[in-house]
Amino acid sequence: MSDTPAQPGLQSLAKSFEPAAIEAHWGPEWERRGYARAGFRGTQQPKDGAPSFAIQLPPPNVTGTLHMGHAFNQTIMDSLTRYHRMAGANTLWVPGTDHAGIATQIVVERQLQGQGQNRHDLGRKNFVARVWDWKEQSGNTITRQMRRMGDTVDWSREYFTMDGKLSKVVTETFVRLYEEGLIYRGKRLVNWDPELKSAVSDLEVESEEEDGFLWHIAYPLEDGSGTLTVATTRPETMLGDVAVMVHPEDERYAKLVGRNVRLPLVDRLIPVIADDYVDRAFGTGVVKVTPAHDHNDYAVGQRHGLP
Repeated sequence: MSDTPAQPGLQSLAKSFEPAAIEAHWGPEWERRGYARAGFRGTQQPKDGAPSFAIQLPPPNVTGTLHMGHAFNQTIMDSLTRYHRMAGANTLWVPGTDHAGIATQIVVERQLQGQGQNRHDLGRKNFVARVWDWKEQSGNTITRQMRRMGDTVDWSREYFTMDGKLSKVVTETFVRLYEEGLIYRGKRLVNWDPELKSAVSDLEVESEEEDGFLWHIAYPLEDGSGTLTVATTRPETMLGDVAVMVHPEDERYAKLVGRNVRLPLVDRLIPVIADDYVDRAFGTGVVKVTPAHDHNDYAVGQRHGLP
């Protein structure tokens, strides 16, 4: 580039790419011109005979701001949408945001804790209003970021997953799937938050590994002829035991399968079962089965018809 001053009336070319200024200009300009509106090449009207291309933005949670993963994902979708738009298709890219109810509640509760308050101090009505205020704030941040990136979505069709229209569709869909026998209600283990008094998703759980300790507990045989020693790291869950389990090929305990033992402290009779889930080399090779506590135990309980 020449160092010669630009001629009057001409704008000099920057020596380097300046994305901030360019993005701030072109994003709003494209939106003003309606380039991303649904239809044929920004005309906002469909063209008869033209192919259709429509995708929905996987709605980001309103619990924060967009990150690099969102930017990467949206870049791919934007490229596909622009390609089909320029190729002459009736094109639509639908934007939206997701409520992520429990995660959003956690964020707002932490804000209240920082102010020395909790949701009970506010009452249900005021707390719900506070959550909606946060949704507006965070959701608007996300849409501002998308506009700044130049996402060619049709903003006139923006949605929120708790909008009345969408909630009605969700209810209708669930009822239809139930009537067709494609979904059913069943008992499942959940993660329980003792503070929120609510079940939470696996995605909201932060697991930590800790050094454990094996406790060896003798379970007396029903006829008093001996004991079966269980090795466990969670003795506090034994009140929920419904069986003890050995490996079907473990010769040490083959003769005990099908017999009963007495659950210590409770004196309840529970069966000895065989299942290949057991690791013969770990502990004593005998494990307790507590379906109400552990996902693996729950699966064992389902296989053996245990309570």
